[in-house]
Amino acid sequence: MANIARATEKPRADEAAENRRGPRAGPAPLSPGRAARPGQFWDVVALTAADAQQGSAYEQQLAEKLRRKELPLGVRYHVFVDPPGPKIGNGGSTLHVLQCLENLYGDKWTSFIVLLIHSGGYSQRLPSASALGKIFTALPFGNPVYQMLELKLAMYIDFPSHMKPGILITCSDDIELYSIGVTETITFDKPGFTALAHPSDLSIGTTHGVFVLDPSSFSGKGGLEYRSCRCFLHKPDIEKMRQCGAVCIRQNCSQLSSCGDHSDSEMDSECVYTDSIFYIDHNIAKLLLAFYKQIDTLCCEIDAYGDFLQALGPGATQDYTKNTSNVTKEESQLVEVRQKLYSLLKGTALNVIVLNNSKFYHIGTTQEYLFHFTSDSKLKFELDLLSVAFSIFSDKAETLDRSASIIQSILEPGCIVGPGSIIEYSRIGPEVSVGNNSIISGSYINLKVDIPSDCFLSSLSVKINDQVKYVSMVFSVQDNLKKNVKLLSDVHSLQFFGVSLLECLDLWDLKVSNQLFSSDNTNFGLWTARIFPVCSTLSESVRMSLKLLNSVQHKSAFKLSEFKLLSVEEMLTLKDVEDMLKFRKQIYEEICLQRQKEKSDL
Repeated sequence: MANIARATEKPRADEAAENRRGPRAGPAPLSPGRAARPGQFWDVVALTAADAQQGSAYEQQLAEKLRRKELPLGVRYHVFVDPPGPKIGNGGSTLHVLQCLENLYGDKWTSFIVLLIHSGGYSQRLPSASALGKIFTALPFGNPVYQMLELKLAMYIDFPSHMKPGILITCSDDIELYSIGVTETITFDKPGFTALAHPSDLSIGTTHGVFVLDPSSFSGKGGLEYRSCRCFLHKPDIEKMRQCGAVCIRQNCSQLSSCGDHSDSEMDSECVYTDSIFYIDHNIAKLLLAFYKQIDTLCCEIDAYGDFLQALGPGATQDYTKNTSNVTKEESQLVEVRQKLYSLLKGTALNVIVLNNSKFYHIGTTQEYLFHFTSDSKLKFELDLLSVAFSIFSDKAETLDRSASIIQSILEPGCIVGPGSIIEYSRIGPEVSVGNNSIISGSYINLKVDIPSDCFLSSLSVKINDQVKYVSMVFSVQDNLKKNVKLLSDVHSLQFFGVSLLECLDLWDLKVSNQLFSSDNTNFGLWTARIFPVCSTLSESVRMSLKLLNSVQHKSAFKLSEFKLLSVEEMLTLKDVEDMLKFRKQIYEEICLQRQKEKSDL
């Protein structure tokens, strides 16, 4: 794929052809700050949000991007908040967005080309994105830095002009790169559903959706093939893939393909074709909207991939409707809703655009985030990722190697950042040493300190009694923040930086009780544990949380009982988005001033 960072700085979308250069053909350039041409870009770009507070955070960030002219103008940007009540999943959010579009635009919405980005999660596996959203995750390139939203718009820049009115559905934490021939075009113009498919290892297929392609219409050769799909499997085991005929044999997997480590091998390799984004035409959209109106209130989580796509194709059966093994929380309504969706969509075509020379990247966890933005040489090559992106980073500051990633941050001379670490939206003082494979986000560190390897540190502004305060969460990048136990007696099984939480609580002078956790009595975990001190300044919050961590690593006492403490869950509820964005803006303006000074000195 062509270098997006450079391509997106070009002024006009009609220079697309200039970017097509052999096997790394990429998207047409994005045109920030310019009006999109009618019929050449999205009529609507819609972001979903889990609740009103998250929605407000998204709207503030969108407004700032538009003010800075960092996004194409003349587009209807919307944030649609899920209805209050039980979680409805990305499938439920899709249905709700259709309702919102009709409410806003009446019948006119059925003529729109819509990009729908699901971004309503709480990002428990990448908590640095929890407060302001995965779709606003910073990327290590661009001037100023790109976030996932701009990258999505750049990656899909060619799609609207080759798409009939309808809706393209994607998630906020993945990247799809592909290469096709100069004369080939990805077109979304067939009725029903149309999905992109990528070659992947069988192990990848167990955590994604897998297409069972019609063997009579599939060759596995060339950059792009339009194929029909017999059925769709959602997170199947390998035996299921084989039984259903989903496993293919490929020769000479290309550089961009995700067929394991066989990219330079002459040997044949097994792979399956996995999902990423999909399109629905407006006839299907109206059908789904009518279904949503009919059920009145949705009280269960619906998966846009598992519950829509599994109903499609001539080989689909309703067996999946009763399979709840991949469901986080099973609701009584789930099976009934699935069966109704199956009846509604049964017989609908699932068209698949097979991208034989493509790669799907997921950036949804701390481990994936660190690997792809620091160590993954293929992604670095494809996106031309930088070690230092839009930052003040003195030559006197030190890094152990170039695999570290510094994103819109200010690092003072003398600080050390270890290999494989990411610093974003932060100020780092001269006596700070950051270990290997760590993440520092939104923090101000101005003390003499050695931050250990594998450390996750993220600071938030919170508002308590109309006063702005600060809290910094600290974990290991390997800690499982989604793990819960139902009994207080099982708290010992939770791990904080490799140590039993029970042992940590003893060091911190905290007792195990219902009051220690912020949620109900059956949801005890690191996400809900009240263990992070509230402080009056950003730097002090970092200092206190690092003391908390130091006490665990050195088995020394540190009394947390003297502080007001918050859980991550409460930090997000109390977050002050304006103050966090103000801190980012101060860094942004300081970097701009420094760059202007450097230009004038030249």
